[in-house]
Amino acid sequence: MTAPRTETAAADLRTGAAHPAITPVFVRLKLSLLRNGLRQSAGRRAAYIASVVAALLVAALQLLGLVALRGNAHAATVCVLLTAVLALGWAVMPLFFASGDETLDPTRLVMLPLRPRPLVRALLVASLVGIGPLFTLCLAVGSAIALAHGAAAAVTGVVAVALTVLICVALARAVAAANTRLLTSRKGRDLAVLSGLVIAVGAQVVNFGAQRLGSSGLSTLDPAADVVRWIPPAAALGAVDSVSDGAYATGAAQLVVACAALAGLLALWRRSLTRLMTAPDGSTLAAAEPDKGTSRASGALGGLLPAGRTGTVMERSLRYVWRDPKTKAAWVTSLAIGLIVPLFNALQGTGSGYFACFAAGMLGILMYNQFGQDTSAFWMVATTISSTRDAYVELRGRALALLLITVPYAVLVTVVTVAVLGEWPTLPEILGLSFALLGAMLATGAWSSTRFPYSIPQEGYKNVAPGQAGLAWISIFGGMVAAALLCAPVLALTIWLHASGAASWSWLLLPVGAVYGAVITELGLHLAAPRLAGRLPEILTAVSRG
Repeated sequence: MTAPRTETAAADLRTGAAHPAITPVFVRLKLSLLRNGLRQSAGRRAAYIASVVAALLVAALQLLGLVALRGNAHAATVCVLLTAVLALGWAVMPLFFASGDETLDPTRLVMLPLRPRPLVRALLVASLVGIGPLFTLCLAVGSAIALAHGAAAAVTGVVAVALTVLICVALARAVAAANTRLLTSRKGRDLAVLSGLVIAVGAQVVNFGAQRLGSSGLSTLDPAADVVRWIPPAAALGAVDSVSDGAYATGAAQLVVACAALAGLLALWRRSLTRLMTAPDGSTLAAAEPDKGTSRASGALGGLLPAGRTGTVMERSLRYVWRDPKTKAAWVTSLAIGLIVPLFNALQGTGSGYFACFAAGMLGILMYNQFGQDTSAFWMVATTISSTRDAYVELRGRALALLLITVPYAVLVTVVTVAVLGEWPTLPEILGLSFALLGAMLATGAWSSTRFPYSIPQEGYKNVAPGQAGLAWISIFGGMVAAALLCAPVLALTIWLHASGAASWSWLLLPVGAVYGAVITELGLHLAAPRLAGRLPEILTAVSRG
């Protein structure tokens, strides 16, 4: 029943696009797209329902929390800053999740006789349908209730709520329209790689800020709020607070600023739509040009790597890191979190130098499911493996490619963390523990890659193909537990040196950890090689489901 509705909406656009009442058509089209998407699979439907429930729960708690702030001396500070943070999220969302909403790409409508002004109006109203606008509405309503005191402030609050929601939606649309050509290209899709980095950095910044606020109070944010309350859309809610205090001129000025921002965003959006609808798409011109520097880069990279199959496997793995979006996303996220966690804890004065081992652990996880990144192309690798020796060299090349980046990075993170904490005597033992942990994870990762392979879908944001979530959990978490157990001898030696008062000999942990990591890696590769050589068809079947 949904498909005819979609076809009817599309027919309305083709035949009656010039009619002024195209807004209801776009709203019906948005609802039809949503319904069709939910009908694709039960998993997608369940994920959407779960996200809706979670968003509504957070929105309700947020609304109650903001209402509870009514009368608090710092209510304006909290409301204004929350609105600014939410607007920032609306601005960056299209850059990282452009493929999450089909309506974010206006070039789909380029063949229809649509004019920019009614198109902007229709898309703006259609954009108000969704979880994000509802969440924003709850925050704006809660903030207005918390700040409004008096009839004039209540009226201003109604206007401020509408302006806040409209500015946030228009901001997201303007950013998406201005970057549509980039976001729909191969390089543009690689922007999604940064989402893991943004989330990791954002989580640590929030944690750091929460701890600082807990020790110094909300008063430290008042100077920042005094500036932000003039920046749209926070300016609209700042107007509510100003009118409540009797500063009517200030409140009117803030509303004017918010209205001007909305008008400016709509004008920018309309200009971008006009350019998209009339200008030729030159995003593929670069693809038609002959590659420049490819052979030189390939030769330079090959000259630094070992000869034979080992160097070939290493080069292929490193090219995956640079070119494959999913592999690049995993590397960027692991590199970021591996540095952020120990460094932020050190800066807060609550960390330890041993937190630097987290970097080796995060990068060691990348050894798990080595063949999942190959997907169905693994058959080309399988045809080159005819013996246990070939399988061993294949695994060794992949491990060496990972070590080429991991070892210097683990050393860098350890040195930086120790330098921030001023615990230089612990540097050798922390490096030794990191090397031992890395070796253990390489060993278990090689075995797990051959025993529990799973497919990584190339499209979308899922990292596990449907039906293989159990394999992924066993592969990663089972391997991590096994790696921790394999590190037990080096960890026990570290504890014994400190407990027996022989901490001055702790520098021995550096060579011991390095040798132990190398030995355990070699042992793991030798144990995994026969399994790889004997399970090539099973591995190909498992990694070809994405």
